[in-house]
Amino acid sequence: MSYSRQDQARVAPLVAALEAEGWSVWWDPAITPGEEFDSLISRELDEARSLIVVWTPRSVDSRWVRGEARDAADRGVLVPVRFEGARLPIDFRALQTTDLDSWSGDCQDAAFRGLCKALESKLGAPERPARPDTAPEKHPQVSICVLPFANMSGDPEQEYFSDGITEDIITDLGKVSALSIVSRNMAFSFKGATGGVAEIGRQTKAGYVLVGSVRKAGARVRITAQLIDASNDAQVWGERYDRDLNDIFALQDEISKAIVAALRLTLLPEEKDALEQRSTSNAEAYKLYLMARQFWLLDNERNNEIVIRICKHVVELDPNYAQAWATMTLAQWNLFWRADLTLDDLDLPASRALALGPHLADSHAAVAAAHRSKGRFLEGLGAARKAVDLEPHSYVANRVAGLCCMGLRRYDDAIRYFEVAVDAMESDFTAAIFIVQAYQAKKDKARTRAAAAKALARIEKIVSDEPGHSRAIGMGVYALAILGQGERAVEWATRARLIDPDNANLHYNLACAMSTLGEKDRALSILEDVAERSSPGMLSWIEADSDLDPVRGDPRFDAMIAKAKARLDATANA
Repeated sequence: MSYSRQDQARVAPLVAALEAEGWSVWWDPAITPGEEFDSLISRELDEARSLIVVWTPRSVDSRWVRGEARDAADRGVLVPVRFEGARLPIDFRALQTTDLDSWSGDCQDAAFRGLCKALESKLGAPERPARPDTAPEKHPQVSICVLPFANMSGDPEQEYFSDGITEDIITDLGKVSALSIVSRNMAFSFKGATGGVAEIGRQTKAGYVLVGSVRKAGARVRITAQLIDASNDAQVWGERYDRDLNDIFALQDEISKAIVAALRLTLLPEEKDALEQRSTSNAEAYKLYLMARQFWLLDNERNNEIVIRICKHVVELDPNYAQAWATMTLAQWNLFWRADLTLDDLDLPASRALALGPHLADSHAAVAAAHRSKGRFLEGLGAARKAVDLEPHSYVANRVAGLCCMGLRRYDDAIRYFEVAVDAMESDFTAAIFIVQAYQAKKDKARTRAAAAKALARIEKIVSDEPGHSRAIGMGVYALAILGQGERAVEWATRARLIDPDNANLHYNLACAMSTLGEKDRALSILEDVAERSSPGMLSWIEADSDLDPVRGDPRFDAMIAKAKARLDATANA
């Protein structure tokens, strides 16, 4: 089964229905931790007697799905299906495709029977195993979309708190095997939307929609929540909670368990335990952590010092708060280019996060970020893969994995990881711009330009909302350069340097853009200043970065690298 990761909840019922017919189905959630992801998928594709590609608007945009489909078509084993009226890639439009838009999971549905007939034409009839009458009935997953809880505090600055509560409820409900939860990215795309619940349910394919609000005032918090049946707009469950802020964790448990009870589902013992697990029991630490996390996700380098400062205070309040240690590492990772950043600044919080939270994807992602910051790309990729194993759709895990692959010049792998990161975070532009660079390194001009246009659209929205977002502007220069908008790229570069003149990483991104434009002298001039104050990790990235291939080998480039290495050696031996 070939599909976009974002469609996993949609694909699961299809897999279950095919298995109920007697087919043996392989799809990548079957990968166990420790297995080699790429080699295993390649082996399964080669051994598959038939490949079902699930076309949706997400999978049509996925290079990996298109590549797998093309390989299967060449071997004559492709069986395509479609959801959401997806517009198929042009080279697949002539193939007979089963439309499953109206399929609700019924194995007797005409469209599903058509799919089975297509499979039988390639594989023969499946062997249906005998099932004892006492076999427990399998219930399909119940799908829920958790909309961002409205901030009713009267203070826009409290938005981070209501968003954090929403994300935690999404995470909690995701621990219940009987539930299928719409991704955080898709759910948050409806933030502030005025459409009805039925329309949201239709777009997300969710049977139920959870809506709510948060009002925080001092040490008190009021949370209201309603679970709505998307098919008839009827309230299934609703409650209002007025509590002390210290009860916020018990309150989240109550909401999750109340939803499970309202849907008449049964929690497994391990799921009940998972819902009750919290990284901290300190309400003040939790509140500040949500603030730090929100600053980090804004991805403006100016915020990194803020994130580090907040997280240091959080771990003073609760030294065992693994997520705070991990987020501190991630913020320091964003500052890896600074020569004054010591190894302890990265290694200590990363190792602390891993020791306290080995079950958290963020902890392994923090370790991966620490390795990448020191130029240890292979070790970083190993740690990032552990994070992805724990949380396949993790934004940060896939972003760090992609960057480690870029350092290793494994561009196809990098694109795959970055695509997951882009899907996971609607506001992301960093992973989006690295997809551009990966295609550029592969000399795939058409996909380079298409990816650059997508990245620029995100960047322009961010810069419109926050004109001083120097990181977005700096990466926007690169996208503009790729798209041939040279004058605008130079204009943005000038603007970025005026906004954040001391940011060496920003200047480095500008040098990459100038290199891409063919402005070698300008690129080298900017790069000389960066190299003079680079850290060991930054220097290792300069030596590995494909964006600088046009200037690599120039005597001025070699001289600045040699000078930077001599400076770092002298500092290390002092």
